[in-house]
Amino acid sequence: MNESSSRELYTRLMGYVRPYWKVFALAILGMVLTAATEPLFPALLKPLLDGSFMKRDQSVSYLMPFALVGIFLLRGVLTFVSSYAMSWVSNRVILDLRAVLFHRLLQLPSSYFENNSSGALLSKIAYDVSGVSAAATSVLTVLVRDSLSVLGLLIWLFYLNWKLTLLTLIVVPAVAIVIKLTSKRLRRMSTESMRAMGDVTHVLEESIECQKVVKVFGGQRYEESRFGRANQELRGFSMRQSVAASLTAPMVQLFAAIALAVIVGIALKQSESDQFTVGEFVSFITAMLMLLAPLKHLSDINAPLQRGLASAESVFSVLDEKPEADTGTVELPRAKGELRFEDLGFTYSGSSRPAIERIDLAINPGETVALVGQSGSGKSTLVSLLPRFYDPTRGRILLDGHDLRDLKLASLRGNIAMVSQDVALFNDTVAANIAYGSMSGATREQVEAAAKAAHATEYIREMPQGFETMIGENGVKLSGGQRQRLAIARALLKNAPVLILDEATSALDSESERYVQEALKTLMQGRTTIVIAHRLSTVEHADRIVVMSRGLVAEVGTHAELLARDGLYAKLYRIQFAEDGDPVAGNAGVQ
Repeated sequence: MNESSSRELYTRLMGYVRPYWKVFALAILGMVLTAATEPLFPALLKPLLDGSFMKRDQSVSYLMPFALVGIFLLRGVLTFVSSYAMSWVSNRVILDLRAVLFHRLLQLPSSYFENNSSGALLSKIAYDVSGVSAAATSVLTVLVRDSLSVLGLLIWLFYLNWKLTLLTLIVVPAVAIVIKLTSKRLRRMSTESMRAMGDVTHVLEESIECQKVVKVFGGQRYEESRFGRANQELRGFSMRQSVAASLTAPMVQLFAAIALAVIVGIALKQSESDQFTVGEFVSFITAMLMLLAPLKHLSDINAPLQRGLASAESVFSVLDEKPEADTGTVELPRAKGELRFEDLGFTYSGSSRPAIERIDLAINPGETVALVGQSGSGKSTLVSLLPRFYDPTRGRILLDGHDLRDLKLASLRGNIAMVSQDVALFNDTVAANIAYGSMSGATREQVEAAAKAAHATEYIREMPQGFETMIGENGVKLSGGQRQRLAIARALLKNAPVLILDEATSALDSESERYVQEALKTLMQGRTTIVIAHRLSTVEHADRIVVMSRGLVAEVGTHAELLARDGLYAKLYRIQFAEDGDPVAGNAGVQ
């Protein structure tokens, strides 16, 4: 990244500091005043030595101790004020950046999460944002305070002996070259370190989420190996970054020491010839020595600055991602539920073969349509287009005569309830998981009624705090059937006109499935329902069954019509029931 890009990046970063400019200005003022007191100590040495020791001035002897204490007391107060104010601004910037980053993550399309690991995204919010804040505040603290300290000390040195002070400037070109050479490597290594941290977080997250599989299948050594490789890679980049950062300070100090040695030598010669008083000489040397500390700090900020800019690139890369396209203008309060799929096609990014193609299907309000077919036939892809998790690459979908792309996303999704085979629950109470999102204002009676309809009340009542029981990450404290019934209760509470059931009863035992099927039968009354099912026995009573194969609609009809046709559905039916040991499976065909 070139200097202009870095400048633009830093300017954008400082935009997050702007809302807190008053506190930030207070911090800067504190730094300026602290820096202004820096030359006071060597300046006091001149009258102290010349007045007290050489001229025996009693007034100087009495006042000097109080002046010294006063200077350091003033510096202490100013340092505290500036440090506290800058820390306050820094934490506010972290808060705001994490909030805006999380807000953008919630707006991003599903395709983004498929192409980026959750570990890398977690790393951006957890670690990268802190690095960004350091560049915006901590680096600036050092830059302002120590630059002004150097400036103040140089002014005092010029006042004492401008010829000698000019010699200090000989180190500036050398320092500039060192910083320029190390900056590029620091930025590159910082970027790689953040990517490696994302890999570490990703492996860690997977190992925790899949800990039961790891234990049962003896994957501990494999996971340790994966984590070890990612951890070692992170260490490698961190060490390369550390080498570049560690070289900067000693090289800058070496150049400064050479200049200091030359100047001290010349100053000693001048003091021997009475061109310097004792006080001037000690004051000059002290000021020169005091220059080393702020110079070291300034040379050290290159590493956190480059890390911060690399972090800013990482964070802003997410913020610059385009959110889900919500170009719709039509508000649909409550849909009737009429769906039309017209010449519909969709191809996943990076895939050469369409997931679905040439789908033409009309679903009437209140109709229950089942989608069946082998895995990979396009069933889940088709229903994923309905809430606009993806947009069709060909054709269109109509809801009550409106193209889905003309509807506002919130309005469209407000008319759809979904129960997936991959149940998603949150580490919250049972009640909060049922009354989630837009249903958070539901009364306790409504929540309990939904739970009762999903046949979940019995096990909820047996939990320690009932509806207020925390269920753990993704409902880890619940059985598969209990988790599924909570998801169904959530859909029941939403009471949407369009219902998508993606293997909604797959995790239930026979008894629970019977109860839930009754609840779903009640729920489906008067609602447009699309059911994805692998177990054909669960969709025999659907109004229509759509058989899909290789992304195409192979057959459409009722259960009896499709069996009589003796096509793909009848074949699937015979195979499935033969596997279940049904004695009539072999006769399932044309009847």
